[in-house]
Amino acid sequence: MNRPLTAAQRRLIETADPGTGRLKGTETQLGALVKRGLAFRHPRPPHDHFLTPAGHRVREAAPDAPPEQSAPQANTSAGTGVFAARAGGEAVPPAEGPARAREVRSAWQGMLELRRMTNPDGSTDRPCGWERTHLVQAAALALEAAGHRPAGADGEGGYRVRETPQPDAVAVHAPDATALRACAGTLEAAGWQAGEYTEPRTRARYVLASPRRV
Repeated sequence: MNRPLTAAQRRLIETADPGTGRLKGTETQLGALVKRGLAFRHPRPPHDHFLTPAGHRVREAAPDAPPEQSAPQANTSAGTGVFAARAGGEAVPPAEGPARAREVRSAWQGMLELRRMTNPDGSTDRPCGWERTHLVQAAALALEAAGHRPAGADGEGGYRVRETPQPDAVAVHAPDATALRACAGTLEAAGWQAGEYTEPRTRARYVLASPRRV
């Protein structure tokens, strides 16, 4: 479990540029935020640092809310208390309602901005490098932001996004064929390649999705 943010780290996040999320600080300070997944170093010169979607969520959190209490542990990133999209089947899912909807909407807008900033052509219609290294979270965010219902703690009633043996793909399960096709359509619209397959052992249908590169 990561330690709570220091006062200096929180100040850096709070003073980031409100539009772009650009950060100012020492290399040590910025590197610490990168390690926590709250910032990334732009691959092109001058190699500035910017907030990730998780970093944006920390900045937008109420200042008097301790980070470790801002969301249930099962739905935080690396125990930092920052926003995490619902992959479905969480033991302790976050409370539903307007606040959660705002968090999801803000996280998706942050993801689109991250795409614009890091894709070489500034494209927002296909996944960026961060999404390719956080496949489950990225696919889950696209689905939750589009209004799909995640599965409950019993794994029933909604979508479930899971890792696969393939390093660049996730599996998406849904309660019925209609919901599965809808999930595939959402991921395709979000810049993923998605196709339906049948699990050999159980004969259950699922979607295999991977980030589109072009």
